[in-house]
Amino acid sequence: MQNQIEIFQGENNEINVEVKFEEDTVWLSQAQIIDLFNSSKSNISEHIKYIFESEELVEMSTVRKFRTVQVEGKRSINRDIVHYNLDVIISVGYRVNSKRGVQFRQWATQRLKDYLVKGFAANEHRLAQKNQEIQFLHDGIRIISRAIEEVSSDEVYKWLEKFSKGLKLLDDYDHEQLDTNGINLSPGIHPSIGEYEEVVNAMRTEFDSTVFGKKKDEGFVSAISQIEQGFGDSYVYPSVEEKAAMLLYLIIKNHAFVDGNKRIGAACFLLFLMRNNLLLSENGVPFMGNDALASITLFVAASKPEEMEMVKGLVISILNRRNG
Repeated sequence: MQNQIEIFQGENNEINVEVKFEEDTVWLSQAQIIDLFNSSKSNISEHIKYIFESEELVEMSTVRKFRTVQVEGKRSINRDIVHYNLDVIISVGYRVNSKRGVQFRQWATQRLKDYLVKGFAANEHRLAQKNQEIQFLHDGIRIISRAIEEVSSDEVYKWLEKFSKGLKLLDDYDHEQLDTNGINLSPGIHPSIGEYEEVVNAMRTEFDSTVFGKKKDEGFVSAISQIEQGFGDSYVYPSVEEKAAMLLYLIIKNHAFVDGNKRIGAACFLLFLMRNNLLLSENGVPFMGNDALASITLFVAASKPEEMEMVKGLVISILNRRNG
């Protein structure tokens, strides 16, 4: 259940509150809690403070920020506003205006039950579909791999051997056996931020856009700096392959530019590989074609935050096997 919004309306239409449903609970800002219980800011603040100080609830698990649009005059401004979940709302409700608190708790509990039941049914269906897709993939890889072993001596099937590395990579992905560590443990060569920015500037002439490469924040510098971090002789990302994978991931996922995050991430990834002699295979040609680069970049962009390790493992596995 993600990013669901509903309106809580009290009896006799005396109050309307926009409610967020996320992570299997309800979220309200302090201003909404004040409206909900028809109380004052100082009173609600005091109750919330006591709830956390008395350790009735743990602040870390019951408080989070949501990006909210606020209108100031003629301007609309995005701000991160602190919200409190249903546990906090109920605890406050026991302390102020209990009648309205009961109304809200009954309404919110029923909505949560509805969402959870529907969500479970939908997730069960998706899980069944996913398991079937994985089984098809597994069976296909097994059959093709066996075919390669059995008929590779026949000239008609020699073309299958050219794809054996890709098929093996799919098999490792299917069995969750992707590489987690790179093989090149040298400190690596790190292009300067200025060199990366030169790449971005050079790309601007290729794309007809006034916002391509326009920075929104310092996420680009942060991505570049993060892969260089370490303590003494130990690095957060010990191998060159791990650094390259995280550079690609962070530039794309930090969304530091108004436009062009994927293209810039891919170009900087190539620059890093080139400087570290990983771009060309042993026979002197790029080990990765244009289609493969685009596919990897889109794979990273489409991934979810919780899939970061899997995405990183795939990129590392590809780099580790560039000469395989």
